[in-house]
Amino acid sequence: MEPIRIFIADDDRDDREIFLEGLEKLPIDKLVSQFDNGVELMKGLHANSQLPDAIYLDLYMPLQNGFECLTDIREVPEFSDIKIIIYSTTYNHNVVDLLKENGANQYIQKPISFSHLKTLLNKSMKSIMETKTDPSLQDQFFVML
Repeated sequence: MEPIRIFIADDDRDDREIFLEGLEKLPIDKLVSQFDNGVELMKGLHANSQLPDAIYLDLYMPLQNGFECLTDIREVPEFSDIKIIIYSTTYNHNVVDLLKENGANQYIQKPISFSHLKTLLNKSMKSIMETKTDPSLQDQFFVML
């Protein structure tokens, strides 16, 4: 099986490094590219011949925020199979519902402990891998707090 391709877009370098450290602990073959804002993420998507399987997208970034990226990504038919996981410090039920309506596949609230982060990433990655093997699971939306 090919490695899972992951893009992460987060303007907070520390959050990206902790996230990457959490991913490294998972026993999953993966290739990760990181971006520090939404504009760079969008450039990376349009320039990359191998699209990611999943994008972990911070909601509140400068230049282009997660809402705008989600909308732009979902407007491009070639990007329709990419799983978009919103990854944010805050949780607001109305915002999460709007993100779901706009095409997000998962919502993860950034946890306060590294152990909890690993657990959430493991659950998230399992659901991504399951939808790759069983497309009927495509429309499921997960909130992980």
